[in-house]
Amino acid sequence: MEEKIKIIENLSIEEREEVFVDIARVLEGTAREAFVEGERRFAVLSANMAEAIRINADELARDDVRNATRVLQQATAMISRFNAVHPYRMTSHSVH
Repeated sequence: MEEKIKIIENLSIEEREEVFVDIARVLEGTAREAFVEGERRFAVLSANMAEAIRINADELARDDVRNATRVLQQATAMISRFNAVHPYRMTSHSVH
């Protein structure tokens, strides 16, 4: 994902929008994993960020590239932070 942030200026509007939808999807997956692992605050924050990105993907893709880059950097920072704390992926997502 970081390589797409570097070349976002060269992407078309449709490709930028795809990048935002992809990052939102990854954030939603991270939110699910965080919820299952008991990190409820992080899960809510990730889910809210994913929803905001998904809802505004069209506007983010069309507006200023610097703002779009900043949003992508913040989203990837959240994902990286979670991956650093939880380096091993879960094989099951059961909540009792």
